[in-house]
Amino acid sequence: MIEPREAKYQWGQRIVTTADLFNDGSYPERDPDELLVGSGTQGEIVNVGHHEELNLPVYLVEFEAGPVVGCFEEEIAPL
Repeated sequence: MIEPREAKYQWGQRIVTTADLFNDGSYPERDPDELLVGSGTQGEIVNVGHHEELNLPVYLVEFEAGPVVGCFEEEIAPL
């Protein structure tokens, strides 16, 4: 059994996006591939989970000017 990869960031941590984040189908009320949050947007991690198949941490981020979005580490950076 593979151990889950440890999260780099923590709940409550302030972050900024390093890439544009688009709807991957998680938001049925929005158009597919619609821009959810632009690069450089600030937010706060409100939960840390784990993607089982990819063995990666997933960060649920609440953005000041947008929805709550699940992000991977390469999509965010600490402020």
